[in-house]
Amino acid sequence: MELRILAPTGALGAGFDADAFERGVAARPDVIACDAGSTDSGPAALGSGTPKLSAQAVTRDLRLLLQARDRLGVPLIVGSCGTSGRDSGVDWVAGIARTLAAEENLHFTLALIYSDQPADRLQALYDAGRIQPLANAPEIDRDLFESSHTVAMMGVEPIQEALGAGCDVILAGRASDTALFAALPHLRGADAGLTWHMAKTIECGAACAIPPSANGLLVTLRDDHFDVTTLATGSRLTPRSVAAHTLYENADPFHIAEPSGVLDTTDATYETVDEQTVRVRGARYLPADGYTNKLEGSQLVGHQTVIIGGVRDRIVIDALPKLLPMAKQYFDAKIRDVFNGTVDPADIDIDYRLYGTGTVLAGSEPDPLAPRELGVLITVTAPDQETAHAIATFVAHASSHLPLAQYDGLVSTLAYPYSPPEMDRGPLYRFTLNHVATGITPTELFRTTTEEL
Repeated sequence: MELRILAPTGALGAGFDADAFERGVAARPDVIACDAGSTDSGPAALGSGTPKLSAQAVTRDLRLLLQARDRLGVPLIVGSCGTSGRDSGVDWVAGIARTLAAEENLHFTLALIYSDQPADRLQALYDAGRIQPLANAPEIDRDLFESSHTVAMMGVEPIQEALGAGCDVILAGRASDTALFAALPHLRGADAGLTWHMAKTIECGAACAIPPSANGLLVTLRDDHFDVTTLATGSRLTPRSVAAHTLYENADPFHIAEPSGVLDTTDATYETVDEQTVRVRGARYLPADGYTNKLEGSQLVGHQTVIIGGVRDRIVIDALPKLLPMAKQYFDAKIRDVFNGTVDPADIDIDYRLYGTGTVLAGSEPDPLAPRELGVLITVTAPDQETAHAIATFVAHASSHLPLAQYDGLVSTLAYPYSPPEMDRGPLYRFTLNHVATGITPTELFRTTTEEL
């Protein structure tokens, strides 16, 4: 058996080198697959339904993929459409595909696989004890599902159903990144361990290449190994760079969970074929006792206005740790006064982040710094945007003139690069779930529609 799988880019809309892609197409792959989303950039895309990447960028990439699929006559699979995999994201990418089909005179059978989960279904699963927490999952109750937008992450099975029905282009909701690449090889009877390991290796395109990029990889999957090849000019692969990708988004580099089981790469080997190609053997796939689908949820928690400032005065820098708690007490009283008791300070969060003193590690900086200047990010979070902005105006004003015992008279403490300094950031979302649905069949939580274009 020999199958060729083309992963043109790490994310639809991230862009890829057209010449490199054509080299992959020239190898006549059996399937083209591409991820289009992730939770990497936070809960906003899932909560709001707004894609991370632009329509222009997605259209550019999808046009090339659809044209290549048409020339080759092979399936094209795109997962986690619209970044979050919401139903609206699938419909958004489908709309682009319909436009491109008309513009390019392309003909194909389109499958749309939806992964939104209605609140009543989730509440029924919760009541039956079939929603179980993963590590470090937040506490939840059944009422959460009324205010949280939730998707389920599909494995290979819904995609395989669409392939079995003869669909040429499959646009899927939230999906395991690896499932996109593993679906067709599984249908063709490829070794499960090699298939899932191959899929993990190429899920992010050329992220495992040197240098990493948004470009693509080509895999040739055989009975006892797979060869992974980088396509972009000037890029290369090494056994180390390929093996390292099993650590990406995984605390355990040897055991990677999927809906139907666990990929075990403990005995995998990596060897150089040439500068662009690495050969991989030895992974196993351990089927699970029961099937699970991961659930991802996002919830609106408020609106934000942000203020960016900076300070170089050493006296101010040294005083800030004492000044900021005092400022927050002052703002609580100011909120009560300005809003005449209609806004509870407990509902408002005013956060100062001092960049240059270990803010990125959120107070866990092992080597405290003594910066010559600080960047100050002030975030005001309130139940609505109008209130957040109103509070930010007096927070910005007061923060630029914090009182310092070392100075007589009024002193400027923060310098703002923008006028006005208050910038409305919009809605704020939080992830609500790190759970799995148990006791379900592999396709139970998903809906598929098809159409001819």
